[in-house]
Amino acid sequence: MGLRWNYAVVALVVGLVFGGGYGFPEEDLVVRLPGQPVVKFRQFAGYVDVDVKNGRSLFYYFVEAAEDPHHKPLTLWLNGGPGCSSIGGGAFTELGPFFPKGDGRGLRINSKSWNKASNLLFVESPAGVGWSYSNTSSDYTIGDTSTATDMHIFMMEWYKKFPTFRTRDLFLTGESYAGHYIPQLAVALLDHNEHSTDLKFKIKGVAIGNPLLRLDRDVPATYEFFWSHGMISDENFLAIMNDCDFDDYAFASPHNVSQSCNDAISQANKIVGDYINNYDVILDVCYPSIVEQELRLKKMATKISVGVDVCMSYERRFYFNLPEVQKALHANRTNLPYRWTMCSSVLNYSETDGNIDMLPLLKRIVQNHIPIWIFSGDQDSVVPLLGSRTLVRELAHDLNFKITVPYGAWFHKGQVGGWATEYGNLLTFATVRGAAHMVPYAQPSRALHLFSSFVRGRRLPNTTHPPIYD
Repeated sequence: MGLRWNYAVVALVVGLVFGGGYGFPEEDLVVRLPGQPVVKFRQFAGYVDVDVKNGRSLFYYFVEAAEDPHHKPLTLWLNGGPGCSSIGGGAFTELGPFFPKGDGRGLRINSKSWNKASNLLFVESPAGVGWSYSNTSSDYTIGDTSTATDMHIFMMEWYKKFPTFRTRDLFLTGESYAGHYIPQLAVALLDHNEHSTDLKFKIKGVAIGNPLLRLDRDVPATYEFFWSHGMISDENFLAIMNDCDFDDYAFASPHNVSQSCNDAISQANKIVGDYINNYDVILDVCYPSIVEQELRLKKMATKISVGVDVCMSYERRFYFNLPEVQKALHANRTNLPYRWTMCSSVLNYSETDGNIDMLPLLKRIVQNHIPIWIFSGDQDSVVPLLGSRTLVRELAHDLNFKITVPYGAWFHKGQVGGWATEYGNLLTFATVRGAAHMVPYAQPSRALHLFSSFVRGRRLPNTTHPPIYD
């Protein structure tokens, strides 16, 4: 009798610590990932059904804050694409607690993980990305509207799994095409709040890195970046600027581009070549054939450039396709007929939605007194700071915001972390010096400092003796 009672006590304690006592789903608890270092915080992963009739479900990975998680906010992170994985990108390459090891069979600690400042939620969105799926094939033909709708449903259902977060501060973050995902989701949640008599999302801030916001500025900025970094000639740059009408530029509409413009852009791409990482022009490139051979032979495949593992994407893909990893993450529950990849091969995403102007949505968010930070890794040629900075200034002008912090350097550990400016106490633009399109990947320490400032409602320090958050 006594022995059975002890077992019951143990079961009760386990339930309280790992599950029901805090309203967390015990079935989604990730006990330990293969090759994972020991940590004190908890991880959860699994599925949230967003359309039961069609069999459509989104996969998530949730990491508690490293310390005092019950008093830290919740931060949602979405990668872009459209159609690329937030688990593979944000969670295991950029800002999550672990990176893959060079042999692709284990994990190492990310000492600059953003879970030092917040609880973190990553979602593979939309269905068809990573392990998210639908049993209805037509669900893979989608666009921005359906993606935002599904993420709205996801958030409501996820709160049912984790009810203690219903009243927690929520920050919406991401990068690249999340310049569409995040503003559209934020507006969907604001609409929800206006009509809901029950759950209301406590959105406290929006931050997006190197975001696609408006094509007519973001596209020419790429060629300005090439030219300013000595990657194309004066003649080639002038031909692009003179022959291309970027006001009429649109994705999936080649008839809108003149032949002379097309020739000039093709020439620029040829000059830049295939041996430059367009997402970070100062990093070396990884040679996948060599890496994949080394992974098969269980050799360390890590290649370092400026302190960054440039082959991490191949190590990550190898790790995520290990059956024991998928089992530990409660992933791939339907045994998908394809391997996990960073960006979807089954998704048919609208080619015209990339043309949508995001500035009106950002304007509405700010008008709801929600701070917006747009940050840019300054070595990214794909969505360069040249376009983002201009668009933020235009948005500030439209809002009649005055400059509250003049453009100038911000500091981290006694060094310049980047440059920043603020408008109307609600709109911030910041660069991260030496960072890539994926800011936390190339500059983890500076990125963590920026994120910590953002979630704590503090301006980036403009002196050489800033407070140290990490």
